[in-house]
Amino acid sequence: MAGTLMTSLDPGYSALVIGASGGIGQAISSCLAADLNCSKIVQLSRRENGLDITDEETVHRAADRFQSTSFDLIFCATGALTIDGVGPEKSIRQISQNVMMNQFAVNAVGPALILKHFVPLLARRTRVIFALLSARVGSIGDNQLGGWIAYRSSKAALNQIVHTAAIEVSRVNPASVVVAMHPGSVATSLSDPFSSKHKRSTPDDAGQAILRVLDALQPAETGGFFAYDGSPIVW
Repeated sequence: MAGTLMTSLDPGYSALVIGASGGIGQAISSCLAADLNCSKIVQLSRRENGLDITDEETVHRAADRFQSTSFDLIFCATGALTIDGVGPEKSIRQISQNVMMNQFAVNAVGPALILKHFVPLLARRTRVIFALLSARVGSIGDNQLGGWIAYRSSKAALNQIVHTAAIEVSRVNPASVVVAMHPGSVATSLSDPFSSKHKRSTPDDAGQAILRVLDALQPAETGGFFAYDGSPIVW
């Protein structure tokens, strides 16, 4: 049912979802499409548009299409836990240089390229939001289990990238909110092999929860790392 999710943005706001073909990206797109305040939503993905975050030229081309457009909300829903059939390692002994490089390419360097090319498309007026999917396992302070070194460290790098970018963006627009978001355990293909019997939310529920959190965040919280319930996550 249509409603108003993003009340903190100006009525008639425009939104861009990158990674829109994934489970969470699709859910975010659906929620925004149902938001009565959202007048325009653009969806980009590798599957539909050839935007490959590990290939800067495709990122540049995708952003270049919108040089005459500005967005009030940009959501980057990209990320991977299993790449080329290889999942997270369980111990230091299993570390692979190639696997680790692939994790950083997708989960850290790729989002950095997204920020580089798409930050200029943020509207330079009042409130704007740029959110990127991270993961709680990227938190150093919250790590009590070990394992998953490549994935954990790539997400920790992403968090630093987001925090640093937020400082720069705020100099241009003090009303901006640039944050890393942990979606929780969501029933998507990314988490399917590792879900066991853990309770997972549906992508639609996760999408609505994430947008509610983004709507409530203030410019003073830019550069932060937040969970789907609005709670801050330790670095």
